[in-house]
Amino acid sequence: MMRKIERENTGLLKPGQDLVVAGYAGLAGSVLLVKEKDQYERLRGWFSEKWLDQAGEMEISPEQDKIDWSEVGATDWESAGEGGILSAIWCLSGAYGTGVEFALRKIPVRQDTIEICERLELNPYRLYSHGCWLLSSKNGGRTVENLREKGIPAQVIGSVTKGIAREMIVENGHGFLERPQPDELEKIFPGYFKQEAPTSLSRGSSLGMSSDWKANDQKESMADQEHKKGFRKER
Repeated sequence: MMRKIERENTGLLKPGQDLVVAGYAGLAGSVLLVKEKDQYERLRGWFSEKWLDQAGEMEISPEQDKIDWSEVGATDWESAGEGGILSAIWCLSGAYGTGVEFALRKIPVRQDTIEICERLELNPYRLYSHGCWLLSSKNGGRTVENLREKGIPAQVIGSVTKGIAREMIVENGHGFLERPQPDELEKIFPGYFKQEAPTSLSRGSSLGMSSDWKANDQKESMADQEHKKGFRKER
């Protein structure tokens, strides 16, 4: 049985609509990992300093922090912050009590994020993804075009389905999405998301979430709450 999410929906997401991912899954998490001094030194065992410096300089498009997703054709949306894109898929489908079918390999992930996650044995799809959003759309192809015109990478990854199954297409066949797990950053930095006073993050510093990113995450949360008129809470 599907676990219900106590979060009001807009009533606009329907079976047959497309699922679109805007932004890169796991990018924010991989940038944080590279910028933390101990992990930077650890990764130097596999990658050059030039490669790591470039991976750590990736930034979220400013447009992604202020866009009105309905203007690009989205009927509903979910931020993929803590817990990553798979958590967003779970929460959006749970808010409507509907099913989804999506292809894991269609979710946009940068190659440097994949390589960092492989070395650190992390799942990029469950990694902190500030700036990445899951959208539902009546015309996913058009929504993707609208997003790309704004400089935001996007991809149709699947669709909303009847029933309650969260079906995931993987390389070797089909599987079902499991309930959200703790963010992969917690494997490296236990208690990371419980920090009350995070500091600015740079390679010379100890771990802390960038104050700008923390503020943007709070804005995303507030925007979602205003949009949904309710909080997300499982029971």
